[in-house]
Amino acid sequence: MRPVIGVISDVKARDGHVVHGVTEKYIYAVARGAQAMPVLIPGTISAVDADMAPERVVIDEILDLVDALFLPGSPSNVGPQHYGDAPHDPPLPADPHRDDISLPLIRAALERGVPLFGVCRGFQEMNVALGGTLFQKLYAQPGRFDHREDSSLDIAGQYAPVHEVSLAPDGVLASLAGATNWRVNSLHGQGVADLAPGVVVEAQAEDGTIEAFRVPDAPGFNLAIQWHPEWRFWQDRLSSGVFTAFGTAARLSAERRRGGARLKAAG
Repeated sequence: MRPVIGVISDVKARDGHVVHGVTEKYIYAVARGAQAMPVLIPGTISAVDADMAPERVVIDEILDLVDALFLPGSPSNVGPQHYGDAPHDPPLPADPHRDDISLPLIRAALERGVPLFGVCRGFQEMNVALGGTLFQKLYAQPGRFDHREDSSLDIAGQYAPVHEVSLAPDGVLASLAGATNWRVNSLHGQGVADLAPGVVVEAQAEDGTIEAFRVPDAPGFNLAIQWHPEWRFWQDRLSSGVFTAFGTAARLSAERRRGGARLKAAG
């Protein structure tokens, strides 16, 4: 039986309706790359259940249902109020419902040792949830590259590798890549300003932008990546290795959970 990986949904308006959804490439990477069953977690569940259960109860119920948690990318940004900054004028794309569920889920998952993997917005959510801050316009910072995609290209061109990152020699990514440098794609307007305490850098761009990190003292697998390894992951050794490692961690988590359930039933 495949492990169950919870995937955080975006919440957006479409044709007059509120829609929860995730881009197909993330679902495919979880299903095929991690060899797991992706299950979408709606972004407004904490608000829906606010009158029935405290937030921590809702978060624990979600984590009781999944073997691992995946935080995909999104066109929206983490609300700046979560890291002590003022909203940009004019406002940048936001998803407060996703913020409400993802930030407490990250902290609880790390505390419980539930395998956790964040990409793009998920990378930024992990930094903010742990006490870090973001540049709302990374490309406006002196000495930083413009990490946004070239909108004049087709989708395949936008997701093509465009710059190199240095991988920490003793890190998880370097071990998976078998190298300490890798070329990656880049499709983000925001980026890490202050790195959260207690995390270690796994990858860094040539302009100093942090591109990946993990929490070494957390009891379970965890990884945050700013670029998009889900895009045609099977064509890239590091991308496929990351999803394989995530899937392995999810399977081990599932075995522990089911073993514990059997012991509880027997007792």
